[in-house]
Amino acid sequence: MDQWSEIRRRVLTKELSKRQACEKYQIHWKTLVKMLRYAEPPGYRRQQPRPKPTLDPYLGHIQAMLEADREAPAKQRHTARRIFHRLKEEHGYPGGESIVREAVRMHKQRTAEVFMPLSHPPGEAQADFGHAEVVVAGERVSASYFVMTLPYSDAFFCCIFPRECTETFQEGHVRAFEFFGGVPTRISYDNSKIAVLTIEKHRGKDLTTEFHRLVSHHLYEAHFCLVRRPNEKGVVEGMVGFARRNFLVPVPQAASWEELNLRLSERCRTDQQRQLRGASTTKELLLEQERSSLRPLPSQRFEARRIVVADASSMSLVRFDTNDYSVPTAYAHQPITVVGGVDEVRLVCRDLVVARHPRHWGRHQPIYNPIHYLALLERKPGALDFARPLEAWQLPVAFGILRRRLENEWGHPGTREFIKVLRLLERATLLELHVAVKQSLEIGVTTSDAVRVLLEHRREKLVPLFCLDHRPHLGSVAVPVPDLTAYQCLQTGGGA
Repeated sequence: MDQWSEIRRRVLTKELSKRQACEKYQIHWKTLVKMLRYAEPPGYRRQQPRPKPTLDPYLGHIQAMLEADREAPAKQRHTARRIFHRLKEEHGYPGGESIVREAVRMHKQRTAEVFMPLSHPPGEAQADFGHAEVVVAGERVSASYFVMTLPYSDAFFCCIFPRECTETFQEGHVRAFEFFGGVPTRISYDNSKIAVLTIEKHRGKDLTTEFHRLVSHHLYEAHFCLVRRPNEKGVVEGMVGFARRNFLVPVPQAASWEELNLRLSERCRTDQQRQLRGASTTKELLLEQERSSLRPLPSQRFEARRIVVADASSMSLVRFDTNDYSVPTAYAHQPITVVGGVDEVRLVCRDLVVARHPRHWGRHQPIYNPIHYLALLERKPGALDFARPLEAWQLPVAFGILRRRLENEWGHPGTREFIKVLRLLERATLLELHVAVKQSLEIGVTTSDAVRVLLEHRREKLVPLFCLDHRPHLGSVAVPVPDLTAYQCLQTGGGA
């Protein structure tokens, strides 16, 4: 550059002639003309691309293979090496691999998609699920975490569940709305099977009943991206990765799912203290401004649940989400409506809730309530020691003592009498019955009737005298209205 500027200065100021400059600096006349035309070296400029006589006849084949990849699955598309091998095997290509790689790179560069920057008005949201591994109660499991973001303020909410399903999808929305303090006016989604019954090339159609229920309760507009176009909700796509890298690394450990979610919620609040590049203030203050554009929360909290109708089996089990939940044996072989939530499963028969169980997120597991099988055991007392629903039932020591006394005194009928005592758990808590059993052992009266009387007597002490709660045996008693005519005659001094 120093020589370039010196030659230009000396020639253009008439210090040297053009011929003298060429002789003094040993440069060609055309080079001097270029120096005088440009204030700085313009660089090398090729007028036409370099010819590739070996590769040019095969460029059409390369382009055809890459165009066909647009319809192929992402993991079954051509690599540059595969294209090179196909050219050699199918078309007799005589050249090397490096120029094929360069041709593939240039084609992809020319055809790479360009995206339009999108505007994000306040009050609009985007939602999606991500997947990660966590350790809950000492067990390492693959989990799904729900992310909802408000692109205007860039505030986001994250919560984690054992699995991505209808119930967790709904619960994630409810928790996100409570976290933001309002309901967005519009939410963008993928075409998930949770929300869309039929996934087509067009935007979401034929939405599921449970998704309609969620939208109807919160009154927001749902927007579905085109199939395989997640860039339409690129903000939440980025936040899913951000949450995984920053909140779930290293692999988090917690005693329960709720403890883990409390931690994630706190991390989301802490993240609101950040100020993004180009933003006027922190996420927290932007969220405060955006809340005026959110809809108010509904007065009644939405119940996240999925309803399934199934028949109770001959073993009094009802299948839901691959697991089997018990119902009282009186409802075996009957249709049962299962209401599955995130934390609890309710089983309903003819508008009556007949059983409740904590939700089990494993697969192919039976979940028993021993009390459901006591009525059957009273008819089949020989199965008491072999009944699977009672295998893990830990009863207080007093119950074992009571059983031994009854069986020593009565023999085989004593087992049935002990089961009658256990059946009192159908209307009493284990703690209440335990107290009654210990009292019966102390006074030496161990029949089921005696234990029942002691149980009811203790309850009557805790209940006001004229309250019929916990006194079902008095509910059907009817006392006739007394005839006070004779008493009125005595008061007036009249005869009978």
